[in-house]
Amino acid sequence: MAIVTARIERTPYETHISTDSQVVVADEPLDMGGQDRGMRPGELLAASLASCTVMTLRMYADRKGWPLDSAVAHVEYSNDPITKRSLFVLKLILNGSLTEEQRARLVEMADRCPVHRALQNPIDFETILIEDSITSNL
Repeated sequence: MAIVTARIERTPYETHISTDSQVVVADEPLDMGGQDRGMRPGELLAASLASCTVMTLRMYADRKGWPLDSAVAHVEYSNDPITKRSLFVLKLILNGSLTEEQRARLVEMADRCPVHRALQNPIDFETILIEDSITSNL
């Protein structure tokens, strides 16, 4: 798996997220003190699930030779700080001349994308402080 780096400087909340070949901007909206130059972190989390879901459906339909013209995933993410529970509501639109059986199978496959599986399983975290500012540009 690629290493993802997030970097914030003096501009309030504007964060540049990068891999070896891509850059995405995350931010907070104006009413939260940000510049509204990118998606919020929670939106990026929902976007990870949405994009992984439609990619999984595309791969599966292509492998089966099914006529999936397009797949659209709308993901709503909420987090309840009191119960400490997250909720992802995933709404799918499947376009193409698919049978009811194919549609049902694609809905099953939507719940099997790698991001969905990662989010539903227990998660562990490890945070390591790197003291040397030169190595923070990993």
